[in-house]
Amino acid sequence: MATADVPGTVALDSVDDFTDEVDVLVVGCGIGGGCAAVEAAAAGARVLVLERAADAGGTTCMAGGHFYLGGGTAVQKATGHEDSAEEMEKYITAVSREPEPDKIHAYCQDSVEHFDWLEALGFEFERSFYPEKAVIQPQTQGLMFTGNEKVWPFKDIAKPAPRGHKVPVPGDTGGAAMVIGLLVDRIAELGGEIRYETGARQLVVDDAGHVVGATWKSLDGAGAIRARSVVIAAGGFVMNEEMVAAHVPQMSEKPFVLGNTYDDGLGIRLGQSVGAALKHMDQAFVTAPVYPPSILLTGIAVNKNGERFVAEDSYHSRTSGFVMDQPDAAAFLIVDEAHMERPEFPLVPFIDGWETVAEMETDLGIPAGNLQRTLNRYNENAAHGEDPDFHKSVEYLAPQSNGPWAAFDMSLGKAMYAGFTIGGMATSVDGQVLDESGAPIDGLYAAGACAANLAQDGKGYASGTQLGEGSYFGRRAGRHAARHATAGAAAAS
Repeated sequence: MATADVPGTVALDSVDDFTDEVDVLVVGCGIGGGCAAVEAAAAGARVLVLERAADAGGTTCMAGGHFYLGGGTAVQKATGHEDSAEEMEKYITAVSREPEPDKIHAYCQDSVEHFDWLEALGFEFERSFYPEKAVIQPQTQGLMFTGNEKVWPFKDIAKPAPRGHKVPVPGDTGGAAMVIGLLVDRIAELGGEIRYETGARQLVVDDAGHVVGATWKSLDGAGAIRARSVVIAAGGFVMNEEMVAAHVPQMSEKPFVLGNTYDDGLGIRLGQSVGAALKHMDQAFVTAPVYPPSILLTGIAVNKNGERFVAEDSYHSRTSGFVMDQPDAAAFLIVDEAHMERPEFPLVPFIDGWETVAEMETDLGIPAGNLQRTLNRYNENAAHGEDPDFHKSVEYLAPQSNGPWAAFDMSLGKAMYAGFTIGGMATSVDGQVLDESGAPIDGLYAAGACAANLAQDGKGYASGTQLGEGSYFGRRAGRHAARHATAGAAAAS
């Protein structure tokens, strides 16, 4: 079992022999590491990638294949959706817990270029739009809303636009794996090497504290690699029980975890070994979607006191995040007979139906009269197309006044919640790992789930952010790491 222990470093002068000497060493070959390796190799660097697994991809290959992109991509234009880098920037800033303006600005301004770069790997996002409220498109539609762009207050802050671009592979997973395959091919074409079933163990540092390589271990042996730049892209820490308990205890017991065996936080701990500052370690993406079907969103989500607490048309992780804030993390979705429909894949279980609201209150343990008052207020306002309490969009406003009434259990421990960690190493816009003072640690970079970039808060998360920012900031880290290696080589000569 993985521990939270921080590995020691290895002094450069203690290494008698290096098995390899490269310009850029990349630790991990998911979306962040793969993109870093491609860009470093494209810049002329000698690149070696260490991958602990027997194949590339890691948790990326478990993703649905959404990339959060905007600013006027070819898919947005082809489907008639206006967007701009400025509106995208307003939105991401608004949903961020502690926004980093330079990163958000760069990501949004470069989003169209990044879209084009991804397609240049050898695929094309389908020029089509899926208009329904869903977790992921059912077929290969290239675009849908995957965040809270149309949810108040964000819809009043930035002009809503769909930005969830899905790789054209049917089903819930597979698209991201296809992109990983293309990255692996491109790394080979550019002369880079991926060494599988080989894991980094410790960072090698010189007398000045600069990172100059890493030790490794495989089934066949062990050794050390000299590198002018090291990019850590080794995933999150959701599989490390000690780290989860210490940083995101809400995920310690009941939610299912979304990750692979190697999401054990080793990359983050390697960074800590040389003084990396950590950010947002207490944040997690946790969700149990109540939709589809979207008709259920016309109902009301209430806590165990019978009070509403969120706009029901929110993106599923926003709703789930607010559930976690309720007393005992307990909540129920209430709908009447006219708006009742059973989900095809129920992650939020159906409890029962009742002829009266009073009976439902009793069985759910809600104080007598509370749910009735909440329903009466909601129904009265919804009948006029209004929701002054949570500003739910008109398309999801409908009185729930035709009994019998049904309830679904959104409570933690009852609904099938799943999640992953969000926090990681503090980095610059170019992926340089920062220490507690905010200064770069020479020679060290981070990308993907072990770096803290845009995905800072589960309530503000949008599907496609991990793949979008992981690939974009991975590219920036790879380019900067290559420049750092070139400068180091010039100085040495």
